[in-house]
Formats: sequence, structure tokens, C-alpha cells
Amino acid sequence: MTKQELRAPDAFQLYGAEASDWLEKRRQLIGAAVAVIIVGGLIAALVNYFSTRGEEKASKQLGQALQVLDRPVIASTEPLQPQPGEEPPFKTDKEKDEAIVKSLSDFRAAHKGTEAAVTAALPLGKAQYRLGDYDGALASFSEYTRDADKKEPLVASAYEGQGYAHEAKGQLDQALAAFQEMAKVESGEFLQGMGQYHQGRILAAQGKKDEAAQMLADLKSSQPNTAAGRLATERLAVLAAQGVKVPEPKTAPAATQAQDAG
Repeated sequence: MTKQELRAPDAFQLYGAEASDWLEKRRQLIGAAVAVIIVGGLIAALVNYFSTRGEEKASKQLGQALQVLDRPVIASTEPLQPQPGEEPPFKTDKEKDEAIVKSLSDFRAAHKGTEAAVTAALPLGKAQYRLGDYDGALASFSEYTRDADKKEPLVASAYEGQGYAHEAKGQLDQALAAFQEMAKVESGEFLQGMGQYHQGRILAAQGKKDEAAQMLADLKSSQPNTAAGRLATERLAVLAAQGVKVPEPKTAPAATQAQDAG
């Protein structure tokens, strides 16, 4: 049964009538077990239909829940008058993040099990992190990395959030593991190379400065024109100032890679 058929209410009446007629004509030829299978199939189709409708409703309501992200923060001692139909601006970033957490937490509680609820976990985790709720942020980011489409570029952002939260808690091994996962997922130009850069940072923080220098040198060589490559260059300069010998990159420079690909 196609999605188009499932979305047509009359289709269920048609399938139900056909099944009933089929059962009536063959009552002596089939057992109760087969009848249960057919009825079960109809129930499954109904569940799928209403589930699809639930997703559509949840997606629309997610848009409403996310409107809080668009409200600006304007620090002012004078009361600000919003335009008709608009919510007033927030006075502080903290106030805004608290509103984001409430809006998205309420939405997720009302729409458990939907794709929209999974989508909401990412901005929720970011707001929780900014508020210092690192355990809450880790739970939200973990749900997103577990349940979101692995081809979704924002999965890289969720792993980055995991790494930051673990780092804030002083859990450097877990942070390193999160950034390693970040480097594995496909992000396209979005956060390109940042997983590798964060690994270099954490290795340096763990005192493994030679390993950090090698990873950053490889990143600088392979992706010199990305934000991650430029950050790696700056981090290498800091390590060099600390007396760490900057190694030769093990990966070929970007120009060489492009020639080999051609």
C-alpha cells in the first residue's frame, strides 16, 4: 500500500470491504489464523496512517516551538514595546536559553517517539550546554546521534556538543571519543575537519602534545583553506611556543591530493 493510498480515508473503507467480502466467500476454506493475519494487516495500515499524520502535526508544532530561537536579546533598562503580535525580546542570553529549554522540553514531552522530537533534541542540547546543564545536554545530544538519520550533516554538530559537554565535565577520554565519532560522520562543508581539530585540542590537554602536533600538522596540510585548517595552524603555533617540535605532516598537502584525484 502506497503512502498516497494510506493518506486517502476512503481507501481504508475500500480495503476493509474487500477483505470482509473475501473472508465471507471463503469462510469454509480458511482458518481463524488467516483471518487474524488479514485483520492485523489492516490494523498495521491504520497505525501507519495515523502515525504519519502524527508526524505531520508534530513537525508543524515544532516550528512553533522553535520560534523562541528567533526572539532577539536586547539588554535595556527601559521596557521595550514589541510590535503587535510579537513577543517581547529577551533581556539576557540566559533568559533566552531558559525559554528555549522550556519550549523544546514541553514539545518533546508532548510528541515522544516522533522524528520532530528527535530534531528538537539538538537545539535543546545546545541551550542546556550554554546553561551549564552538561548532563542534560549529553542526554539530548546522545538521543540525536542515536536516532537521527546518520546522513544528516547535523549529526556532526551533535557529536561536537557531546565532546564539549564531556570536556566541560573534565571527562577528556569521553570528549576525545565523541570528537573521534564526529570526524567519522559525513558533514560535507559543514564543520569540515573540526572533529580532527578537536581531537588535537584534547590530546594536548591530556599532555599528549606530540600526538596533538602530528594530528594538527596533518589537518593543516590536508585542509589549509578550511576553518579547521586555520585553527590547526594557530594551535600548532601555541604548541611550538611551548617547545613542542612541529612534525612533518603524514598526509599529502591539499594540492597534491587534488592532482592525484585528477
